[in-house]
Amino acid sequence: MKEFVISTTKKETAILVGLITSTQNERKTNEYLDELEFLAQTAGAEVVKRFTQRIDHPHPVTYVGTGKLAEIAEYVEMLKDSDDEIGMVIFDDELSAKQLRNIEKELKIKILDRTSLILDIFAMRAQTAHAKVQVELAQYKYMLPRLQRLWTHLERQGGGSGGAGGGKGGSVGLRGPGETQLEMDRRIILGRMSLLKEQLAQIDRQKSIQRKNRGRLIRVALVGYTNVGKSTLMNLLAKSEVFAENKLFATLDTTVRKVIIENLPFLLSDTVGFIRKLPTDLVESFKSTLDEVREADLLLHVVDVSHPEFEEQIEVVEKTLADLKCGDKPMMVIFNKIDAFTYVQKEEDDLTPKTRENITLDELKETWMNRLADNCLFISAREKQNIEDLKEILYKKVCELHVQKYPYNDFLYQTYEEVDG
Repeated sequence: MKEFVISTTKKETAILVGLITSTQNERKTNEYLDELEFLAQTAGAEVVKRFTQRIDHPHPVTYVGTGKLAEIAEYVEMLKDSDDEIGMVIFDDELSAKQLRNIEKELKIKILDRTSLILDIFAMRAQTAHAKVQVELAQYKYMLPRLQRLWTHLERQGGGSGGAGGGKGGSVGLRGPGETQLEMDRRIILGRMSLLKEQLAQIDRQKSIQRKNRGRLIRVALVGYTNVGKSTLMNLLAKSEVFAENKLFATLDTTVRKVIIENLPFLLSDTVGFIRKLPTDLVESFKSTLDEVREADLLLHVVDVSHPEFEEQIEVVEKTLADLKCGDKPMMVIFNKIDAFTYVQKEEDDLTPKTRENITLDELKETWMNRLADNCLFISAREKQNIEDLKEILYKKVCELHVQKYPYNDFLYQTYEEVDG
């Protein structure tokens, strides 16, 4: 699946392209591009320039207008054969096959969109057979409607004189084999997708048996936006060494550990982070990774309270949980990274309304968060702030859930094997 792979030996330079539309203002576009740049850095690329355009909706043929596309092409050409030569252009939305084909024809350079970039990161992060099968399936789903674009090297060439290969005769002669091969590739991919789905079903059955064999333990799942600190929190609570890194999708495979607080054992799972603008097909491919979320008794929704758009990230996670039919599960919100929370202090005579940028953490706690009462806590997993408070609340909640679920099970005196999901 080299279609999506970015070289990790040498950093490729990249340009980002986004739109300011009737439904997405300039501030929102810049936030999305910030996230897209973080994705590019995670994949190993270096962003050197951004292009944005005000347009009511994406152009159906070229995404941006023809004038903006020409401007991007001019910039790419200007740096050609220099030390700063552009290696790729990354678009902030998923591109159709027609858009990809036309943009590549104009820019003559590697083109990625948000989806293919995320798939590239997923391919790098996948470690287990389960994750690798899901990534490959998602890649084929993305590639299938775009197969024709991969056959641009068989474009019909006009001109020439005489003989069966010249003029229109030459065009007809080249057309058949290309389209025949295209259909062959389509059948091969559909067959491979069918096989991958069977493999995924088999892995899911095995994992389901594993979950049934874990005994009568309450299951707690960490959920949240990508890069909010779930794995760091997992390491603290489970005293484990789950991979944690300041990059998007550092965790792709679900990890399950046994946690004991005082004399109370329960299972804690760390799941793949969510992100904005994830296409439905991509979410579908990874739903089986989130079975731990579906079967959890309690969800810990971890939020990066230092992020300027954390409220929107909360909405993304809540929508995804609703899609997974997990929106009604017991949930506690963990506002993480309080050590990184910053604000700009207002002048005493400044009467303008308070915004996220100039509100203190204490003032923030008195907003809608106040209604969460005992179902929220402010912590710093990195600095280990308020972790003991979290353990105390978890102890009470897990006790309550255990009595409800297993009223006749004297769980406090049982011993359990370490569980690795």
